[in-house]
Formats: sequence, C-alpha cells, structure tokens
Amino acid sequence: MLELLSNAEMAEADRLTITGGTPGFDLMQRAGEAVAQAVMAACPPGAQVAVVAGAGNNGGDGFVAARLLRDRNYRPRVLLVGEASKLKGDAAQARALWGGAIAPATPEGLAGAKMIVDALFGTGLARPVEGRARVMIDAMNNAGRVVAVDLPSGISGDTGEVLGTAVRAHKTVTFFRRKFGHVLLPGRSHCGDIRVADIGIRSGVLARIAPQTFANAPLLWHRQFPVPRLDGHKYSRGHAVVVSGEASFTGAARLAARGALRAGAGLVTIASPHDALAINATSNLAVMVRAADGVGELATLLADRRLNALAIGPGRGVGAQTRDMTLAVLDRGPDSVERTVVVDADALTSFAEDPAQLFLGIKARAPAMTILTPHAGEFARLFGSLPDIVDVHSKLEQARRAAALSGAVIVLKGADTVIAAPDRRAAINENAPPWLATAGSGDVLAGVITGLAAQGMPGFEAACAGVWLHGEAAQEFGPGLISEDLPDALPAVYRRLLAKLGSGAAR
Repeated sequence: MLELLSNAEMAEADRLTITGGTPGFDLMQRAGEAVAQAVMAACPPGAQVAVVAGAGNNGGDGFVAARLLRDRNYRPRVLLVGEASKLKGDAAQARALWGGAIAPATPEGLAGAKMIVDALFGTGLARPVEGRARVMIDAMNNAGRVVAVDLPSGISGDTGEVLGTAVRAHKTVTFFRRKFGHVLLPGRSHCGDIRVADIGIRSGVLARIAPQTFANAPLLWHRQFPVPRLDGHKYSRGHAVVVSGEASFTGAARLAARGALRAGAGLVTIASPHDALAINATSNLAVMVRAADGVGELATLLADRRLNALAIGPGRGVGAQTRDMTLAVLDRGPDSVERTVVVDADALTSFAEDPAQLFLGIKARAPAMTILTPHAGEFARLFGSLPDIVDVHSKLEQARRAAALSGAVIVLKGADTVIAAPDRRAAINENAPPWLATAGSGDVLAGVITGLAAQGMPGFEAACAGVWLHGEAAQEFGPGLISEDLPDALPAVYRRLLAKLGSGAAR
C-alpha cells in the first residue's frame, strides 16, 4: 500500500465504489467495525468508551463503532459536537441504528473513559478548529488514550498541518490507503500507530484515480535498483565525480565521495582544487583525486565520457566560481555526456540571487537528469521569491511546484523528506530517525544519490532510493550517529535489501 491519497482522491475512491454498486452505508459499517476492533484490542469488555462524534460521515463511523462496542459488552457513551437533527444520509442512518443516548459534547463527558474514539472530523476539515470542537480536542488530549477515526481531528489530510489544534492519538484507523497528512509532519506525529483497514473499496479504483504520491520504500524503486551482477566489473558500475572545495572545506566532499562509493559506484573521483590535492589524496584510499581548479580544468576532466554522474556543492563554497562551475557542469554542448548531476548545499545557495539562471541551465540539458537536494533553508533561498511556491501550505506541493519550475528532481530534506519529479510523481520518506540531524549527513546523502545514478538508476528513483538508504543506515547505527558513520553502516543495509530483492520479498 505505497499509494498515498489526497482528500479529493479518497473522496473519488468512495464515489467510484458507491456508483459501482456498494452502498455508502456498507462502507461506513465496515469503517466502524475496524474502529471498534481497535478499541477492543486495547481494553477489555466492560470498559467505558467515550465516542466524540461530529456531524459528518466521520461521526457516522463513530456511531457505528459505539453500537458494535455496546453489542460486545462495552459501555460506550456518545458525545455529539453539533445537533443530532442535522445528521444526514449514512450518518443519520448510523445514528438511528445506535438508538442510545446522545449527550452534548463536554469535557466532563470524558470522565471515567478508558478509551476515547475521536470521530469528529477525520479528513473532512479544511479550516482552523474553533468553538466546542476545539474545546473537545484539547479535552481529549488531556483525558486519556485516543483512537482516531481516519485522521486525528485538527490535522489537514492534504498537508499534515495542525489547523489550530489537533488530537494526539495513540492509534489511528484509516481506510483503503493512507493520506498525505498521515505521513507529512506534524500530522505524522499526531497519528500514533496507524492501521489501514479494508472497508470494501477495490484496489482497481486506483487505476481510475491514478495517484502520483507514494510512501518511499523499496517497492517503489526496486525494479530500477542496481543489483550487482556476477559478470559485472567496476567500469560497468559507473564512475561518479564529487567536486571539492578549497583546503579548509574538503570534509563535505570526502563524505559525499565515500557515500557514493558505499552506494555501489564502481569508481569515484574527487575533482579537487590544487591547494586541497594533498588533503584529499591522503584522506582517501579507494577514492581517486584529480586536479580541477576552476571551470577550465573541471571541463577538461569532464570530457571523459565515462564520468557519468557528478555531485557539486558540498563544501564547494558560495560564490561566483561555484555558480560558474555548476553552469559548466550543466552545460550540454554537442559533445557533452548526459550525466546525472546532483546540485547540493553551496551550489544551490550560489544561485540565490538569480535562481532562473540555474533553472535555464537545467532545462537546457534535458533529458539529462538534474537532482536538487535542498534543506528547508536552501529551498527558501532558491525558491523564496516565488509566491506560487512559498505561499503554498504544503511541503509536498511546494516540492512538486519547484520540480515543475526548475525541471529537476527535488529532494526537499527533513524528517519527512519529499522527493518530487517534474512529471508530478512524488514520494514522502518516513524512516529517518532523529539522530540523522547531524552535520554532514546531507553531504553523505548527496553522495549516495550520485553513486546510485552512476550505476544507471533514473533520477527520481535514485533520489528515492538514496533517501531511504540514508535513513536505514542511520537506523542501523543508532543514537550517537555522526555523518562519518553513515557510509560504513550501508553494507548491513545493503545485505538485507539485496536478500529481499533476491527472494522477491521487496517486490
């Protein structure tokens, strides 16, 4: 279940299922059953359960759950935010079948409950929470364990934003597929454990919806992943280049180069200024070092067509020379190689005053692939003057628009890294542990992506796989991680991944 749906796409899945002959109330009945099962798994019969219901279909799911819990010897209490007379359609039918008492929602109504069911809004919220609903959300957060129906109330299903205030659930039961707000922050941190329940929507509706957003996992990119071949050799696994900065700033390039090598590139070369040659050469054993001072020497080096992937930016220094070198790398003359270029860190910031110059260079080299890997600050410096991007309250949509505008694959880094391609495909990563936030980790990521691209992975897939491997390496090492640890944690990650690919488990 890699597909992630927007609110509109989920509504369309419901509509297609209902028009295909499944009554809407059948979907509600199954949703309520899934919620009731989650409650029963967490507390024994006889327990008091408070069901906080809204006036829409999410509230209808809550009424179904309350009825089923009552039938199984629990003691549910329904607290309604709104007026029962305003319930319509399937929700009104669920209320009628409940047939029990309905109390106005107040914080006092939560007293004594061993479990609370949040059936207020789900994905149906599009504006900040206010009034009695806000009071009840705050009360639920202070009262005890909460099972959220579909999505914790107060979280935007499309952006993961907190709309004023939001429930902090211990468990969330959602339906058919997860939504963007389950994976994007801060929404993800409000969901607790997430269970995706089958309520009778057939997977065939996905072909009609054609979702373009996915959770980042091997199933998304395993077919393009470069599995080593018995008859392979170092030249068949590609040759990656990392452009280094001056002597005082070589660490970032060395981290990137080691990341590229550990990711499987057959050969890796650091393109080094003359004053940093000795440092780069003595600090690396398997990584080669070549002199490349300025645009001319770098162009001479890159005339070698075997150098099929390149990273520029880590430790390169911000300024005109880095900008000119980046444009030279991107230049697609008549004899140039269609190498993948990863633009990171200082190379991104060097275009802050004129991002259009970078975008023109990227688009001029199509179909050769360019990957931009900004963190939030670098993204703001590069795209911050563009209101169509920065005014959007969605990290996912920001990355998508940036990809379309620039012509590059965008890796918008963070705990919920978003990878977006110009064709609107996007993936949201969710395996990055907190200790990955350490100096130099982004340089390693740039190298890993470059190493995968050197082995022939397409840009979007290389970026997705690199981000996932980066997170898994951090998980493998554990707390106390520093960036130097990441490349050396990759072999254990590769062993597990390749074993799964070999067995078909990742497929």
